[in-house]
Amino acid sequence: MALYKKLTFFFLAFFFFFSCLPFSLSSFNPKCEPAPPIIPVAVYPTDVDLIQFALNLEYMETDWFLFGANGRGLDSVAPELAMGGPPPIGARKAKLDPVTQRIIAEFGYQEVGHLRAIKSTVGGFPRPLIDLSSHNFAKIFDDAVGFHLNPPFDPYLNSINYLLASYVIPYVGLVGYVGTNPNINGFLSKRLLAGLLGVEAGQDAVIRSMLYEKAFEKVKPYNYTVAEFTVKISELRNKLAMCGMKDEGIIVPLELGAERRTTSNVLSADADSLSYSRTQAEILRVVYGTGDEHKPGGFLPNGGNGTIAKSFLKFPHHQ
Repeated sequence: MALYKKLTFFFLAFFFFFSCLPFSLSSFNPKCEPAPPIIPVAVYPTDVDLIQFALNLEYMETDWFLFGANGRGLDSVAPELAMGGPPPIGARKAKLDPVTQRIIAEFGYQEVGHLRAIKSTVGGFPRPLIDLSSHNFAKIFDDAVGFHLNPPFDPYLNSINYLLASYVIPYVGLVGYVGTNPNINGFLSKRLLAGLLGVEAGQDAVIRSMLYEKAFEKVKPYNYTVAEFTVKISELRNKLAMCGMKDEGIIVPLELGAERRTTSNVLSADADSLSYSRTQAEILRVVYGTGDEHKPGGFLPNGGNGTIAKSFLKFPHHQ
């Protein structure tokens, strides 16, 4: 009987506790705001130009992804964000399979958000003239392999070509954000940059993963596999940037793989598996395709906009 009474008491107490639990949880008011910043300055004056510089790449990615997926760019989604800048050259809808099309469309809409977030935090500048033509990409791929491909590489021809062309773009923004990070001071600026970096890294990882699935397939009609093309493009970017190896294809020698234990390289990273970083000058050398931050061309035929990009154009480099 004593045992019975003890068990009865236990079950009644157990029932009472859990019957009260929803009320307890509903009455609990959790704190969701982050801790106050150590230095309560939202945006330092020196943050502005550094973050605005990224708009050159964000504009490029926005129209590249939106046109590729939908046949229409930023001007069809949020024309006010272009701030009167000219439409891109040669951008058009790519022949994508349904899955790739949905992924690329998502990326495009994400880039629209990036433009809005940057401008609402540090202001912005008009979209620069951007060359997304087949001719421009054909030249990049010719430069990568060292000769004229026949027929010329067409990024809009099919999904694999489009993904290879996409391999050219987001990674440059990713390493640019990593390079900018140490020089940002405001707590709101840091939050913005971390958010941008997270999504850019995700986009690059998805593109590289999709290419990795077809790594050893030949890209018709060329005598190169998907992996070989990524290696060639990475080598070209390293050559243009002129600051050592900060770029790797999706297949690497064992000594360059993570912990020297794998040749797969879905995420490009250094010996400690940390993302590489590039300066603004390095980025301009790559996107201009000239190897010179003072000499525009490539994706930005008239040069980039903003204080930093224009400062290089204002004082041309003399060999």
